[in-house]
Formats: sequence, C-alpha cells, structure tokens
Amino acid sequence: MRAIEDKLGYVFKNRGLLINALTHSSYANENRGRSCESNERLEFLGDSVLGLVVADALYRRCPELPEGRMTRLRAQLVCEESLHSVATRLGLGEYIRLGRGEEHTGGRSRASILADATEALIAAMYLDGGMEVARDFIARYILSGRENGYVAFGDSKTELQELVQKKSGSVLSYELLAESGPDHDKTFTSQVSLNGRPIGSGEGRTKKEAEQAAARAALLELRK
Repeated sequence: MRAIEDKLGYVFKNRGLLINALTHSSYANENRGRSCESNERLEFLGDSVLGLVVADALYRRCPELPEGRMTRLRAQLVCEESLHSVATRLGLGEYIRLGRGEEHTGGRSRASILADATEALIAAMYLDGGMEVARDFIARYILSGRENGYVAFGDSKTELQELVQKKSGSVLSYELLAESGPDHDKTFTSQVSLNGRPIGSGEGRTKKEAEQAAARAALLELRK
C-alpha cells in the first residue's frame, strides 16, 4: 500500500479506506465471508466530489465561458477516458483487488474498472483527509494544465476548430507521425497542420489523446 500512497502523494490515516477503494466488486463477491466491501459506494461519492471540484475550477478560472461550454468541458474532464488516463499514469491496475474471473479476462487494464477505481480513490482521500486533499489530487492529475487557462481543459480539437473557422478558407488536418511501445502500452505522436503548415504536435496513449495534445499545443502557439 505504501507504493500507491507514494504515487498519490498522500499517506492515509485510515488504510482501510485505501484498501476499500481498490477492491473491485468481483473480489468482494468472492470474499463475502470476510466482510469485504467493494468500492462501488466510494465510487458514487467520488463522482460527486470530482464533479464539484471540476465545476468550481471552471467557474473560477474561466469567467469568460458560458454555461453550455462549461458543461461540456466538465463532462470531458470527468469522463471515463480522462479517469482511465489518470489510472494509467498511476499504474493503478497493479494494485486493484480483483476476483479470479476478472483477473483472467484482463480486468487490470479494463478502462471502466480503472476509471471507477480512480473515482473511489478520490472519495477515499476526501473521507480520510478532507476536501483539500481531494482537490489537490484532482488539480494535479485532472486539472494539471490549469496554468494555460481553459486551453488545457476538455476538447482542444473543437476549441482549435472554432478558432480557425474565424478565418475563411482555413483548413485543419491531423497526421499520425509515430507510434512506439508494446501493444498494451503504446505512445502515439500526432501533428496538426493549418493549411498544410504544422502548428502543433503532441503525444498520447491513444491516437485521440495525441490529437488532443497536438491541438492544445497549437492553441497555445496561435494565442501567443
């Protein structure tokens, strides 16, 4: 447990909360006689804590954004893909307690299981250390691009498209430049061009993430 605490940057006063957050329902079902509880209740709470922190950050840091845009950005930041990315960075799959069936069918790398565990961890930190502990984790792992304003939030490809459309005849195109690593842990590099001229590149664990990273880089470059 100490290894995952080091990655989280937080030491639990109540280790039981951490263990609970990392216990999948398949494991709990196989160990009912041991009073083993799954992380589903923590996941429920973590979803609300995450939504509140992200909404608060968008409201305070992006005063120019209308309600509809903030709603879309919040949804993108708290979605399964975003949470799965956090879990991957933490290597969370290594620590989750799974039932034998889930273990044998690749549960440790399943996006839904990893995303749910991330929400459960947020709730566990909230219960153990308070809102500021949970807020700090969310800021580091989900709102980590906050210094760049709302450029770093959510769907940068849409943001970039809306920006370039202001100039008639402007055309964006994305190109996959490279991919590396084994099949279960690939890194993709993409480049975005405006009217054939490269304006940004970025990396990600999926082609979609790489394109988003390239779009973020382009937005920062165009707004200098």
